[in-house]
Amino acid sequence: MSKGDTTPTVLIVEDEQHLADLYTDYLGDKYDVRTAYSGEEGLERLADDIDVVLLDRRMPVVSGNEVLAEIEERGLSTRVAMVTAVNPDFDIIEMGVDGYLVKPVTRDELSEVVDRLYKIAAYSDQLQELTTRKLKRNVLQVEKTQTELEASGRYQELQTEIAEIAARVDELAAELDVEEEDLRL
Repeated sequence: MSKGDTTPTVLIVEDEQHLADLYTDYLGDKYDVRTAYSGEEGLERLADDIDVVLLDRRMPVVSGNEVLAEIEERGLSTRVAMVTAVNPDFDIIEMGVDGYLVKPVTRDELSEVVDRLYKIAAYSDQLQELTTRKLKRNVLQVEKTQTELEASGRYQELQTEIAEIAARVDELAAELDVEEEDLRL
């Protein structure tokens, strides 16, 4: 998943064509939207470049749960929100979804869930990148003398990269209203 200044790609998987088209209209001015009118078509359209999937849970032949299972099996790094008429029950605890909206949904609700899931993915990517860079810095700090570290241009670049990524992580956390305590859970 490539987070940054690119337009998020959203896959809508909804068997009721009028709803799929409505959701596409709701989101089309802000996102790169792809639409699938069945679970089978949704499976065909799954790709690595999909950032967010909005998935109907109840569809004939291939259900939303089956599409979700395929996303997980393929290891796709996409965020998924169920958009369904099925009221949530305790079974959603086990589901690999990042959001759950009960129909009917508004333009604002769809847009908000896509924005939030996209930011969560960006936050996760940046946090992973920050951790990787900090681990490398820590190894160098253990293995090299302070004089060697100070003399290394590449080490100084690494320190700058860490500071820049940390600032982006903080910015995304603020946008998501993530508290430090939430990260420890």
